[in-house]
Amino acid sequence: MRYLWLILPIFFTLTGCQSAYYSAMEKVGVHKRDILVDRVEEAQQSQQEAQQQFKSALEQFSSLIKFDGGDLQRMYEATDSEFQACSKAAAEVSGRIDSIESVADALFDEWQDELELYGNDKLKRDSASKLAATKRQYTSLLKTMRRAEDSMQPVLASLQDNTLYLKHNLNAKAIGALKGEFNSIQKDINQLIAEMNTAIKQSEQFVAALKQ
Repeated sequence: MRYLWLILPIFFTLTGCQSAYYSAMEKVGVHKRDILVDRVEEAQQSQQEAQQQFKSALEQFSSLIKFDGGDLQRMYEATDSEFQACSKAAAEVSGRIDSIESVADALFDEWQDELELYGNDKLKRDSASKLAATKRQYTSLLKTMRRAEDSMQPVLASLQDNTLYLKHNLNAKAIGALKGEFNSIQKDINQLIAEMNTAIKQSEQFVAALKQ
């Protein structure tokens, strides 16, 4: 069953048909709510991994500006490697958030449509109330996640600028010029990590509510 859960998303992503994927999963007992929980937890993991990667890039930049002789080309390659890894981590986070939006929209549309199937008005009102509360919590979570996602962009831009500058000026003067950029990058990365911590905490609360 777990193998099927892993393979089906790949297949239906390639074919571009998420609704068919959700239908296939429901036939094996995995509902949209389950998929949403799974994707939120995957987004948490990708954000945690991104945090570690940006910390690693900051450590490399710190080593770079302390460079005092040696193989500058190797130092550039290490710096570029960290930038590329950060870009990959950021793309992973964005993809995870997009996948959350996809299944959440499908879940809420289905939930709204199925309210009309109720014959018991009391149960219908209760379900409608739960839908509204879940949507509010989700909207807040998505906003927080997107804010954390947006906070990666200025960091990536700075890392790219510094990496390119080092590439084009492999000398001690280049190192000196980059020293002035460290405090700004450090501030941006610290803010990024704080934004992601907020998103991760909110994700945990959202998942807990869905599992109730």
